Amino acid sequence: MPTCAAFPRLTATIAALSCAVAASVTSGCGGVATRSPLQDLVSQRTVPGAAELSQDAHGVVRFAATGVSDLRTGRGIGLTDRFRAGSVTKTVIATVALQLAAEHRLNVDDPVTEHLPPGTAATLARARYGRSVTVRQLLTHTSGLFSYTDDGAFRRDFFGRGFAAHRFVSHSPEALVRTALAHPPYAPPGARYRYSNTDYLLLGMVIRQVTGRSYAVEALRRVIAPLHLSGTSFPGTRTTLPSPHGRAYSASGPGPAGDVTELNPSAAGAAGEMVSTLPDLNRFFQALLSGALLPPSQLRAMLDTRATGGRYGMGVFPVRLPCRRTVWGHNGEINGSYVQTLATADGRHLVSYRVNSDSRLPPRTEARLLREEFCD
Repeated sequence: MPTCAAFPRLTATIAALSCAVAASVTSGCGGVATRSPLQDLVSQRTVPGAAELSQDAHGVVRFAATGVSDLRTGRGIGLTDRFRAGSVTKTVIATVALQLAAEHRLNVDDPVTEHLPPGTAATLARARYGRSVTVRQLLTHTSGLFSYTDDGAFRRDFFGRGFAAHRFVSHSPEALVRTALAHPPYAPPGARYRYSNTDYLLLGMVIRQVTGRSYAVEALRRVIAPLHLSGTSFPGTRTTLPSPHGRAYSASGPGPAGDVTELNPSAAGAAGEMVSTLPDLNRFFQALLSGALLPPSQLRAMLDTRATGGRYGMGVFPVRLPCRRTVWGHNGEINGSYVQTLATADGRHLVSYRVNSDSRLPPRTEARLLREEFCD
């Protein structure tokens, strides 16, 4: 497992932000304050609050927060507020899986049934095409397996009108896999790219089977602790967020404000349960892309998008900008939270931004934010 003991701590840089942070303003030490594109979302009442944290190739850190993190109290969004990071979890899971591949404890071209608990392996083997799915295809979303989050009953109970009654229900990964396998696959394994949360649910089970420890414990040992990601955790079935945190809001939530802060994240599991902070996400992607977490061959494999026609690597995807630059990262969407982290391929210039709503950023707003960050 690569060591990160000597990796420079992003938190030390963030500590210098006392000269830079102001609500509703983007600034850097010695820099000029500018308006963030996220402010328009708040002023138009699209989201209650938004924040972004960037670090450029020269090490200059900028933080911007606008709106509120709590509609009842009017509290602003703090730099180290915890929030649900959704599918950014997949990047951590992919990192752990590729570390295991580097240690020769699994091969990404192995059939996934070789690395699953016997009961789940047998269930998958009986499913159409299930026996042919490889670990690589899970990592790249080319397995063809139906995503359990597309199941009608699941969507109603977790994202729709059934949320209030089911928000605290616990879900086992085995049960969620059975939900997925009750549907026909999208395509034969390797035929095409189709994003599926089932893929990373299974990868979480693979990690447990190979190591004897849960994916959460392995992520703690291999990523969270070595990088000192003090605001990042895998809550399991814990329904509350660690402090400090704001609130999360959704149109599917109960009451007029749609507060969905408390929920049981086991419905997301290895596909999206992680809780994190903007500084932690920047630090993680900086370490990952700079080569501090994976050997060169595994990092190259992570960034290889040939199997998906350029759409997805292994736990990361490319975003091609109009200035002919490509940045890498992942987004996360879960009830009451949307976040995205993107960085240059060397990890030196990166930005993480979030809203406390499950409303995605309008494409024009997101494009402007990325253009101003990486192109202008």
